[in-house]
Amino acid sequence: MDTVKPNQLTVQQPEHLYLRIARGIEQQIRDEVLRVGDKLPSIRTICREQGVSMSTATQAYFELESRSLIESRPQSGYYVSRSPRKQLAVPQTSQPPEEATQESQEVIIQRVYSNINNSAIVRLSLGVPADELLPIAKLNKGLVQAMRELPASGTAYEEIQGNEKLRRQIAHRSFTWEGRLSDKDVVTTAGCMSALSFSLMALTQRGDTIAVESPVYFAVLQLAKSLGLNILELPTNPQTGVEMEAFQKALPKVKLAILVSNFNNPIGSCMPDEHKRQVVQWLQHYHVPLIEDDLYGDVYFSESRPKSCKTYDESGLVLWCGSVSKTLAPGYRVGWVAPGRFTEQITRMKLMHSVSSTTLTQEVIANFLENGRYENHLRKLRRTLHTNSLQYSRAIADYFPEGTRVSQPQGGFFLWVELDKRINTVELYNRALRHGISIAPGRMFTLQNQFDNCMRLSYGLPWNEKLDQTLKTLGTLAKSI
Repeated sequence: MDTVKPNQLTVQQPEHLYLRIARGIEQQIRDEVLRVGDKLPSIRTICREQGVSMSTATQAYFELESRSLIESRPQSGYYVSRSPRKQLAVPQTSQPPEEATQESQEVIIQRVYSNINNSAIVRLSLGVPADELLPIAKLNKGLVQAMRELPASGTAYEEIQGNEKLRRQIAHRSFTWEGRLSDKDVVTTAGCMSALSFSLMALTQRGDTIAVESPVYFAVLQLAKSLGLNILELPTNPQTGVEMEAFQKALPKVKLAILVSNFNNPIGSCMPDEHKRQVVQWLQHYHVPLIEDDLYGDVYFSESRPKSCKTYDESGLVLWCGSVSKTLAPGYRVGWVAPGRFTEQITRMKLMHSVSSTTLTQEVIANFLENGRYENHLRKLRRTLHTNSLQYSRAIADYFPEGTRVSQPQGGFFLWVELDKRINTVELYNRALRHGISIAPGRMFTLQNQFDNCMRLSYGLPWNEKLDQTLKTLGTLAKSI
């Protein structure tokens, strides 16, 4: 005999009502009266409009959530998360060829980034939030305050390890991912790329081999090549990150590894916590350092920040790198690294190559983090980016060719789009640019002969009708190739 649960000891009428409400909302989603990214009425509004209890309205939304049609966002409400008619498959796990090729990558990068400041172009290729999403007025006030309070108005050198207040705030924020940092564990740098550069220069020599995800941020590839390093690109899943078996097999062959553990650029993957824990265990076993690029960890769409590999680091082999370049002030060039057992080497490398970080911008960011403004800004930014990602996905499903695949990131700034093998995204870039649209072809993110039919799109631009039309144009151009 079946056990009757307590919440089933009710009359049937409320159940009928919540299902009727859920079916009505589902139909509106199917008919695209409600579109992906749209905000739903509040629970109280449903109660008032439908004449039902809070319990019935809540049950209706729970029913829609259970079918992944809507999602709840903390302190924001309920949103349409997908259309039941138009759900694209995610891209396939990458399978990098064993032999590298140098063809065309640098030429493509130079071409795409020659338009980085051209406001006449819709820059879907640019991996930073638009100016409208940044608290520029508050940062300007912070600059004035810093000039008034700093010795010599901020013109003096900062100490080598970096602004103490900033390092203290970075250490304090590590609590959100269960880190155990102090200000002495942090070295500030001129952005995250500077942190990566110091780490690579300190720990490798020309001819060493490093392991990276594939695809991977193109600047990492360019940096490693400039240092004379060999690069082993590893298979990567667009949802869970680097393939674990391939990573373990690579460790005996490499000097170090670089991973973007949370919301990889460009593919958007986020390593599960258990994968991060296992990675750190393997690092300790093989005595291989990991440079962890956690630049996007604060831009999560779930209820809490994902952990980092550094969370599980007991031996000091993880060099945890971050920045506010993607969340707050790209041009301030404020970044950092927590180098673990390599702090002395990194500090020495910083002294040799830059002497000191920029005094004024470090102080501004330290104050912004200290007074709670940063977290308030992040909450708004996350909501906007999450909605944008859903709107982009909906537009791609509507306008792009049959067979298109698109990633489903749970944070960060990027969608990874995989088109039919016959569509070359370098050619698509050339055609799109003539229409005032810039994309990032997939070929930029590898040294291998792969990803010619892929591209990275940034959803860091404010969503509006013009952007919807831009994606429609891009989809039409893709169909014409």
